[in-house]
Amino acid sequence: MTQVRIPAVFMRGGTSKGVFFLEQDVPAAGPERDALMLRVIGSPDPYGKQIDGMGAATSSSSKVVIIGKSGRTDCDVDYLFGAPAIESPVVDWSGNCGNLSAAVGPFAIRQGLVDAPRDGIATIRIWQANIQKRIIAHVPMKDGEVVEEGDFVLDGVAFPAAEIVVEFLQPGGSGGSILPTGNVVDELDIPGFPGLPATLLNAGNPTIFVDAQRVGLTGTETQDQVNGNAELLQSLETIRAHCTVAMGLAATAEEATRLRPHTPKLCLVAPPQTYGAAGGKTVEAGEIDVIARILSMGKLHHAITGTGAVAVAVAAALEGTLVNRIVGDIGERQVNMGHTAGTVAVGAQTTQVDGNWIVDKAVMSRSARRLMEGWVLVPSKY
Repeated sequence: MTQVRIPAVFMRGGTSKGVFFLEQDVPAAGPERDALMLRVIGSPDPYGKQIDGMGAATSSSSKVVIIGKSGRTDCDVDYLFGAPAIESPVVDWSGNCGNLSAAVGPFAIRQGLVDAPRDGIATIRIWQANIQKRIIAHVPMKDGEVVEEGDFVLDGVAFPAAEIVVEFLQPGGSGGSILPTGNVVDELDIPGFPGLPATLLNAGNPTIFVDAQRVGLTGTETQDQVNGNAELLQSLETIRAHCTVAMGLAATAEEATRLRPHTPKLCLVAPPQTYGAAGGKTVEAGEIDVIARILSMGKLHHAITGTGAVAVAVAAALEGTLVNRIVGDIGERQVNMGHTAGTVAVGAQTTQVDGNWIVDKAVMSRSARRLMEGWVLVPSKY
């Protein structure tokens, strides 16, 4: 039988990459769409390699994006993100990818979904359909084309590129519930970790903050040190799953592990220390406000997720959270955070209304680039 050919673009956005589709070219939401996305990426793969697909067997590369024109008057395009599990037949549509958010604007321009100036900055208004939030992407243009080459350096990406500024508007939870339990810190009884202090936050993506020291770590561990320790990963997933229940996002810890591998994220935080990052870079204690290590799809991320960086910045701005206890009052400036591959700075603007915290927006710089465009092929009986 002839394979099915589907128009697609393979793109890097920030420190992630994924397969981008136009909404019109894929099935409607449901089992058929999920089956297609899994086959495109190469999941489920009991060998954990995704050899027979476009994925690369990491949480940073097992990703799909569906984009279409928006019916909203305040947005230009709708952006839906999917995170196919590597070894299980599950596509998690519960959260956003902050890194790939930087690639949505360039994709929309190249596909003719939006108008852009011939030169200057194109402002693309994006509706993030997973979390029902607005994103503004500022995309550089020259001679009618998206500028992809430049000198903007992003730790975790080997080559420089053009800078894209991304604004996440009101990235807090629905109804302004940034703190789903109402507390800046909860003490939770989790198997193996009785009375564990945690900040449960809903900003960017739902995120769980825990002090690295409380789980026997310094916060400066390498990706190999964490991901090569199966017992540690299981303990961290136990924490994540039980906190997911505490956040009201799953009925049981088993359900959280099985059906919500993408969100919430678990972030381990620690005070500034000098450490060796990936790629041979040394991060000096004096150049950062906090160390943040993000777990994504059950493994330590090779850098930091975009939404994780947003969540760290928001948590830093809320008095009394575990992150705020480390960074202190930093005023209006951006939060400088040390991650697995280096550093990143993200700013968050927050206000308090009637005792409730509201995040006005979070801002960060990323880059994006087309890696391949054409068609992705899958067996006809996917």
